[in-house]
Amino acid sequence: MQKDNFKAILCKIILFYSVFYVVMKLIAILFDGAWPIPNLILVLPFIAFAVVGGLMFKRDYFTWTYAILGIIIISVIRYYEAEWVLQLHQYFG
Repeated sequence: MQKDNFKAILCKIILFYSVFYVVMKLIAILFDGAWPIPNLILVLPFIAFAVVGGLMFKRDYFTWTYAILGIIIISVIRYYEAEWVLQLHQYFG
């Protein structure tokens, strides 16, 4: 029971963080003048996590795969975010 509760909480945190990240990037693009193309590209994995997490939340079914992939991908994107935004802006701009 304890493992399942931890897994559910971890998956819900990833879901809510993904939704929060997408909303914050959209606010930055619309109201703060952030570069749209690089930021929208970096938002794509978070949109995928939000959709999958929403379906899992609706069905009350959580997996370790989602949790582990979420932690790894979110950490990597956040670590390299500034560098990738600049590189994508130079490539597309």
